Amino acid sequence: MIDEGSVGVLPTFADVEAAARRITGVARRTPLLAGTPLDELTGGRVLLKLESLQRTGSFKIRGAYNRLVQLGPEERSAGVVAFSSGNHAQGVACAAALLGMHATIVMPADAPRAKLDGTRAFGAEIVIYDRERESREAIASALATERGATLVPAFDDPHVIAGQGTVGLELMQQARELDATPDQVLIACSGGGLVSGSALAVRELSPSTEVLCVEPAGFDDTRRSLEAGRRLTNAGGARSICDGLQSPSPGVLTFALMRRLLAGGVAVTDAQVQAAMAWAFRYLKLVMEPSGAVALAALLAGLVPTRGRTIAIVVTGGNVDAEMFCQALTRNQP
Repeated sequence: MIDEGSVGVLPTFADVEAAARRITGVARRTPLLAGTPLDELTGGRVLLKLESLQRTGSFKIRGAYNRLVQLGPEERSAGVVAFSSGNHAQGVACAAALLGMHATIVMPADAPRAKLDGTRAFGAEIVIYDRERESREAIASALATERGATLVPAFDDPHVIAGQGTVGLELMQQARELDATPDQVLIACSGGGLVSGSALAVRELSPSTEVLCVEPAGFDDTRRSLEAGRRLTNAGGARSICDGLQSPSPGVLTFALMRRLLAGGVAVTDAQVQAAMAWAFRYLKLVMEPSGAVALAALLAGLVPTRGRTIAIVVTGGNVDAEMFCQALTRNQP
């Protein structure tokens, strides 16, 4: 790892490689889907990295396990605390269960039922909060201090970033097996752990490949921060069906990496996300949650050039409530 001034310790490509070794046998090597109707539709070659088929239904187990497995015996006995709308919650809960640790997760009352149930299924203790009136960070910090537990951030942690970066590492390795080099990789972004970690691997293995972050409209703090050259915060009052992509601003560590490694970002509307969810179900037979479908939404909405190019998309998760999924299908009937 390297220290970039006042930012702190940032992970490197070597840390991503080390994380890949630690999570072997725990996280799945998810498929990289090629040869779909997206090729004809876009006039290019589209590759889809299906983290929706990952253990716990999203990429989050990668960073969570890489963080928890490095805790010492005393830290493990004290347990861990995390806050999340659902996918990080399930990742931490699953990793803790595998390592015989107690996990306490602070989750919003309006979290998708599928994510609440999934977190409980791993034996985690859930503490509910009101996202409109309470601070999840404050609640989690107080719990960690009270119990002597380790707080596991969703993104602004070098071990979590390195673990999430294994998505980009696998994607590039699998693309090479298909004799393909992506011109561009589209990755969903909230606090930036996945896109910054993956960009470490993508840019190391293919310096000419561009990495773009994709965010929901109204929560495009990373796109705006990259353009401004400093961390910006989203305006209050915004709403989105993408429950997993509502961080108010990029992380400190993640932004330091993204400024160096990303080519920019795009934002998609809820309507575009629902259209992508319906398209994926109808033509690819895949279930995507709203947050997991934003990269595909950007592609289908024509927000990036595709003709004659190879575009890789990370489908980050598939944990969606039946009601939300049915709404997407109903509103986008052929």
